[in-house]
Amino acid sequence: MGYTKTAILMAAMTALFMGIGYLLGGGFGLLLAFGVAAAMNAHAYWNSDKAVLRMHNAQECNSQVHPGLQRMVHRLADDAGMPHPKVYVINEDQPNAFATGRNPENAAVAATTGLLRRMSDEEVAAVMAHELAHIKNYDTLIMTVTATFAGAISMLANFAMFFRGGRNQGAGGAIAAIAGMILAPMAAAIVQMAISRSREYEADRVGAAICGNPLWLASALEKIQGFASRIDYDRAEANPQTAHMFIINPLHVHKRDKLFSTHPNTENRIAALVKLADDAGAARAAPAGRQNPWG
Repeated sequence: MGYTKTAILMAAMTALFMGIGYLLGGGFGLLLAFGVAAAMNAHAYWNSDKAVLRMHNAQECNSQVHPGLQRMVHRLADDAGMPHPKVYVINEDQPNAFATGRNPENAAVAATTGLLRRMSDEEVAAVMAHELAHIKNYDTLIMTVTATFAGAISMLANFAMFFRGGRNQGAGGAIAAIAGMILAPMAAAIVQMAISRSREYEADRVGAAICGNPLWLASALEKIQGFASRIDYDRAEANPQTAHMFIINPLHVHKRDKLFSTHPNTENRIAALVKLADDAGAARAAPAGRQNPWG
């Protein structure tokens, strides 16, 4: 799913937000919803990266803290013609990673210690290349905005139920309020899910180009999925609103409904990467060594 469909989904999210505002207060509610959306997005634009990194207790890499990871990411960024993002490590056993930030000039990537310990150097490089692709494509901004809208729509739908449900508008008004409370947040979640899934496929493609071999990323995704399905990530479970940012969904303890998963099926992603490798004539051997071509 390309940028055109992503733009359409974003427009649908905006329309939902404004529609709930209108349900809440007519023309005034419409304007109020617009003002709230603008304020929330401005705050998210400037502060979302710092907030997410704090949620996961991320530690910035330097000459003493995982300097090899920092060098790898910076070399990959150079190869992709991108500014160097800040590089963080998260002390979690589950292998995973995410990117955040409002633009390539103000971005960060984070990897868990489980990823560094359980993956080969080629696989780690492929995962970091995937995260750099999210930054290059401005996905981190897109996903922050959609997450903000989804939360705001749920909030406004609850307000609509409270205010309009309490008025004497008969059964029809009560039914409309209940429908708005239930269906609007569900629609927002579906839109957020669809945007996230579309951007994951694109980041896989661009990330494979950055690291140089789609099969490195395919191998990493297969391993991460296996580990993530059985290793708890308590901080992610406590902050499920950040799950869509990870390369593989870190949530599994509460068995959330796959219908509303923010990630596409991992097997489908791997199949797409294998096809990409076949089309490019890449070797079909999975990475096995620990040597690091990026120093």
